[in-house]
Amino acid sequence: MNVKVIRYILGYVLKLEALFLILPCIVAVIYKETTGFYYLFVLILCGLLGFLMSRKKPDSFVFYLKEGCIATALSWIVLSLFGGLPFWLSGEIPSFVDTLFETVSGFTTTGASILSDVEALSRCSLFWRSFTHWIGGMGVLVFLLAIVPLSGGSHINLMRAESPGPSVGKLVPKLRHTARILYLIYLGMTILEVIFLLAGHMSLFDALTTSFGTAGTGGFGIKNDSMMSYSPYLQWVVTIFMILFGVNFNAYYLILFRRFRKALQIEEVKYYIIIILVSIGIIFINIYNTVIGSADALRHASFQVASIITTTGFATTDFNLWPQTSKTILVLLMFIGACAGSTGGGIKVSRFVILLKTVGRELNSYIHPKSIKKIKIEGKPIDPEVVRATNVFFITFVIIFSFSVFAISFEGKDLITNFTAVAATINNIGPGLELVGPTQNFGGFRPFSKCVLIFDMLAGRLELFPLLILFHPAVWKDLFFHRSGAGKKHS
Repeated sequence: MNVKVIRYILGYVLKLEALFLILPCIVAVIYKETTGFYYLFVLILCGLLGFLMSRKKPDSFVFYLKEGCIATALSWIVLSLFGGLPFWLSGEIPSFVDTLFETVSGFTTTGASILSDVEALSRCSLFWRSFTHWIGGMGVLVFLLAIVPLSGGSHINLMRAESPGPSVGKLVPKLRHTARILYLIYLGMTILEVIFLLAGHMSLFDALTTSFGTAGTGGFGIKNDSMMSYSPYLQWVVTIFMILFGVNFNAYYLILFRRFRKALQIEEVKYYIIIILVSIGIIFINIYNTVIGSADALRHASFQVASIITTTGFATTDFNLWPQTSKTILVLLMFIGACAGSTGGGIKVSRFVILLKTVGRELNSYIHPKSIKKIKIEGKPIDPEVVRATNVFFITFVIIFSFSVFAISFEGKDLITNFTAVAATINNIGPGLELVGPTQNFGGFRPFSKCVLIFDMLAGRLELFPLLILFHPAVWKDLFFHRSGAGKKHS
């Protein structure tokens, strides 16, 4: 195993985090907050450690999927540990487990919170809390690939380990250019949302933090009522951009280069839009007379469907009070999630499309035993390896989900609370139902349960396996006892 390149990447991640921490320091200066000193201290700490770890370049930059997964998982853990230090050192979140929960929730774009009074935080902490969504939305290692001059041809393994969805590829021949294009699209859409929010008379601070939460499909609000107190116009703007950030970014690349016909042929995006429209229609009919009784039902239905399927987690109303049919649809959307290659979480629409087509092929084989039917997406056969990986993902997801629900059940909370708490964290959504509903928080769980949910958030964001690989004994044996050299063959 190429341990040196993992150390080098972690060093660059810490230097990037130091760079990101400049922003909350600037916010602290603007609002004259002493909390900014804690951010400055952590900035210096990250910068110093990052410099020491990346000062010496590895003998070889060649690394394989194993190293890519380990580097990715450790990067997100390190990012969260250091990113939460200002909350803990300042005393704004006194418990270290709570601090880690809040920070992991931010970087994984989950949006689940242990805070009962968000507005009590300093402005620089509110800014950093929302900005972690923006960092985690596209992925810190994708950002690293875009700006850091790493050499070698194995960096697709970093992107494969961090990017959501059943497969990942290059938009252009060079992976570094692919990463740059993705981030330019991401940044451009974020700026566009800020402009639309400012046009609705939202303050610049609110517009930035809301856009960070929307772009990263995270959902940390800066108000205790999330998005409930904002105007209908602002809620509609956020609704539209949540849906847009849930679309596969390959579609935007094709549109950017005027390949409109190919963009419209992306099958996953079609199903994504159909699921959204059908869900909005059913919920609108279900809540129109029973709960809201006005045309606002369309706005609330649209907002909550967009918020849940894209795993953003913002709320304009307490959907925990909606009829059972509407709540059932929202729970199902928690698992479906957004498109692969977007900033959204969940299992992903593409995986469900592959799964359904696999079931259809299996049924066809019962009727026509001698027929050989390939699974196709957009008219092209899917690699059998992708189908196998999708099936394994579903099995692993169910095992982790079931174990997590069982592990937190010892607290004695009701099944709906436990079930939706795990669903909301492993799918990176944020709010669940009952005791973890949109007007509640996760602060009522004990430290052990919070640690289980922290694991779920990281596993969900990293697509399970990059995190699970850290628990394999062979990995730790390699990390501690294996010395890799230039040109050495890696298994």
